[in-house]
Amino acid sequence: MASREGGSGPLGFLRSLYDLDTLDTRFTTPSSVPYRAVTAHDKREDDGGDRGATSGNSKRAEAPKWKTPEFYLYYLVFIVVVPYMFWVAYDVSRPTDPRYKKFENRLVKGWIPGRKIDVSDSQYYTFRINLPYMALLLIFHPLLRRVWNAVYPIPQALKNSRATAPEAAEARLRQRASYDSVFAVFFLVVLHGFSAVKILTILAINYRLVTTVPKRYIPVVTWTFNICILFANELSNGYKFREMALYLTGTKAETLGTYTPALVALGQWMDRRGGLIRRWEILFNITVLRLVSYNLDYYWSIDRRSASPVEKKQLDPANLSERDRIATPSQPHDFSFRNYLAYAIYAPLYLTGPIITFNDYISQQRYQPPTISTSRTIKYAIRFALVLLAMELVLHYDYVGAISKSRPDWSSYTPAQLSLLSYFNLHIIWLKLLLPWRFFRLWSLADGVDPPENMLRCVSDNYSTLSFWRGWHRSYYRWLLRYIYIPLGGSSFRTARDATRTVLTYLVVFTFVALWHDIKLNLLIWGWLIVVFFLPEIAATRLFPRRKWEGRPTAYRMLCCVGGVGNVLMMVSANLVGFAVGLDGLESIVRGIFRDYSGLVFLFTACSALFVGIQVMFEIRQTELRRGINLKC
Repeated sequence: MASREGGSGPLGFLRSLYDLDTLDTRFTTPSSVPYRAVTAHDKREDDGGDRGATSGNSKRAEAPKWKTPEFYLYYLVFIVVVPYMFWVAYDVSRPTDPRYKKFENRLVKGWIPGRKIDVSDSQYYTFRINLPYMALLLIFHPLLRRVWNAVYPIPQALKNSRATAPEAAEARLRQRASYDSVFAVFFLVVLHGFSAVKILTILAINYRLVTTVPKRYIPVVTWTFNICILFANELSNGYKFREMALYLTGTKAETLGTYTPALVALGQWMDRRGGLIRRWEILFNITVLRLVSYNLDYYWSIDRRSASPVEKKQLDPANLSERDRIATPSQPHDFSFRNYLAYAIYAPLYLTGPIITFNDYISQQRYQPPTISTSRTIKYAIRFALVLLAMELVLHYDYVGAISKSRPDWSSYTPAQLSLLSYFNLHIIWLKLLLPWRFFRLWSLADGVDPPENMLRCVSDNYSTLSFWRGWHRSYYRWLLRYIYIPLGGSSFRTARDATRTVLTYLVVFTFVALWHDIKLNLLIWGWLIVVFFLPEIAATRLFPRRKWEGRPTAYRMLCCVGGVGNVLMMVSANLVGFAVGLDGLESIVRGIFRDYSGLVFLFTACSALFVGIQVMFEIRQTELRRGINLKC
């Protein structure tokens, strides 16, 4: 479970950069075990890859296959197929391609000599042009906290006491939450201008509701209010001041050319001063998750105030496991408006997350988690820079995003080109989400708060639909588990009735997920497709249980790999519908692949390549098991 230092020198440092422990200690430390307990046991030393040899996970691991003839054949396939994949995407992106003129307007001059860069994705383009300013903010925000701490210091008497003493912890919480709440208001005004008033109003209403309604109504009020806010924000286009003024004055928009009431003119003026990001409503969805977390953590804390679980279990509050940080209710006085505002608008995580629960936030404000380490944070920053470089290189040489957004004639592309355009499109989607999540988590780590890592594996390192969902937007997945999935009863397939209830639970969860992303039909279809694609994998695991194949491990591995190929094809289809080309675009792509015999030949070849790739994925997970790590995704 420990980090692999990988030896000394540049190669050892590079290996440590890509260690799971560098990415997130949650991947190498069980959620029920305090981090310091693990480090004290492991000493975090390298043992040549056999770490955890006595663990339960490693007992289930198979013998390594990396140096077998079977895998030497797979290496040969990789050497041929992977460069070919990149070549196909590059070939259709060249100026010599007859379709180049159709998407050239979505390209701008790049920083690589002689190359243009694809800026067709508005999300990544916005992130890219604002990255220098956000980097300054990453430096400025923690430095300003030091200034705040100097102006409003913790009393000297508490500084001299034991660092984990309850009084010192309370003083640290007050100091940090006060800074976070003040900075939150400043941050909102800079980002959204006068629209900050709208956000603060929503927060105030939610706080008033949860702290005044009878306890039994809190869950219903929480979900009703926050789901209504999601719809209202979208349908009202962010509550424009101009529109509100028109309503209040009874003025019709078509009469404004001849007469504009003062209140309407004021509203127009305020709308023009919407800060750096005028469309605040598209960013508020992530805040809704924090409002729900605050409300339900408050609701669950009411019945647990008679005794402290920390005292009952005799736990060290400065070294709680992650599970205890999340599950242990905050104290009654922690649910103040100051702490609520500090949590809901915590600057490093406000724009995109990752998501952290209210209980976890309060616990980390009292006691800085032992997982925070300067060396690990620096390595994480280097990993972010390398991912950014990878994205830039892809966008300079493969213009798949610009092609898909230019209403292409899919019938003009070969089956190989269609498939790889779709495949690289998904990689760009993965990278454009990964970069903001990692940047803002890096900012949070630099500020002393450790949120979950959102992306565990590369999008190309997934063969299971269920595991893919666990590892993609991981903090959101964990939020859904805590606040929707488990309260609805979780999953069980012991009886037909349990199976039906479980499928309905999945549908409820993914309907919420789709509507939370955006109120669009293609996202609803995406959410329902995910549920449909869960079912074959769940059925297969019950029809072909591992225990019945213990005497034939190779045959079972091959059988699972065939199922994995089917899963990959289904996941690619669902994500193309939800986030790339939509249902009509996918239909055109599939029609293009199957339009003649060559398409079927390519499909067989592609599935064979996927088969090889999934075998390598299996072995990567076996390597992790041999180290005592079971990520379940």
